[in-house]
Amino acid sequence: MDQAEQLRNIVKLQDQRNISNAKVITITSGKGGVGKSNMAVNLAVHFRNKGKRVIIFDADFGLANVEVMFGTVPKYNLSKVLDGEMRIEDIITKGPMDIGFISGGSGIVGLNNLNKSQVDYLISNLSRLNELTDILIIDTGAGVSDNVLEFVLSSPEVILVTTPEPSSLTDSYSLVKALYKSPEFIKNGTNVRLVANKVNSKYEADAVYDKIKTVTGKFLGGDIKYLGMIPQDSALEKAVRSQKIVSIVNPNAKSSKAFSEIAGDLLDDKVSYKWGIAQLFNSFIHR
Repeated sequence: MDQAEQLRNIVKLQDQRNISNAKVITITSGKGGVGKSNMAVNLAVHFRNKGKRVIIFDADFGLANVEVMFGTVPKYNLSKVLDGEMRIEDIITKGPMDIGFISGGSGIVGLNNLNKSQVDYLISNLSRLNELTDILIIDTGAGVSDNVLEFVLSSPEVILVTTPEPSSLTDSYSLVKALYKSPEFIKNGTNVRLVANKVNSKYEADAVYDKIKTVTGKFLGGDIKYLGMIPQDSALEKAVRSQKIVSIVNPNAKSSKAFSEIAGDLLDDKVSYKWGIAQLFNSFIHR
């Protein structure tokens, strides 16, 4: 039995020990500045409003958008777990409404260079997240980098955030194209759905979706689903400037209501989630 097979068996046993796997949602974008991290934190707020335990895993190495909006600087990141110095629960920072936050930090880079004992320890720790949360939100970096693609390809549920700007549409299609060109994409059954952000009307949101859907179908022979829209909203812009979360400081804002609707749709989703958290990270590590 080779090392890869041994590691897969470790993960299989870890997932079997968890009767109920946490729901994993990965949020990504083709470029920065389109509201990806805002999507993550606002969905987390509405999941908490619906009684769910939530942890956000910040996989955007080099940026700290989530912690800025939380107003909380984490003391530790994933590298402490990779080094065997801490357990996963020791590096979880609590944000508003008791939302958990894990900083990937420099540990994201280290995920690709682990030995067997490190993988065993990491997977064992990640499996415990199934006991600590109902929903794990992964906030990836932006663009078509290797780490972004690895997380997206490893995830059962992916939200692609885009805006009506031509550059955002182009970059979103580039990300979708990279996914479809990967031999792992269809096999993994990743469910990619689009959210049109910063739109002025439902008509504009539909136009954003139609453009991505059309080119995906025409040039890739694939499909992408529509999840919802977040309207252009001065209340949201004000909250961002103040480094606040609009769904907390202004729950009646039209953007807050839109986030709430998307969160409700995700909770009502009947999509079958084949993997637990351990399996997701194992898939990431072995790409």
